[in-house]
Amino acid sequence: MSMFRKLIKNTKGATAIEYGLIAALIAVAAIGAMQNIGTKLSSTFNNVSTKLN
Repeated sequence: MSMFRKLIKNTKGATAIEYGLIAALIAVAAIGAMQNIGTKLSSTFNNVSTKLN
């Protein structure tokens, strides 16, 4: 019974899961931002290339 009580009181696993979820959310936000920047950069380089020709 005491082992079961220790498992209930242990919150390290929950904390690790929360940190994992936060890291995943940050990764999704970063990917979205990088895709937006990549599209804008592609457009800029295309404009420069067109004007150089």
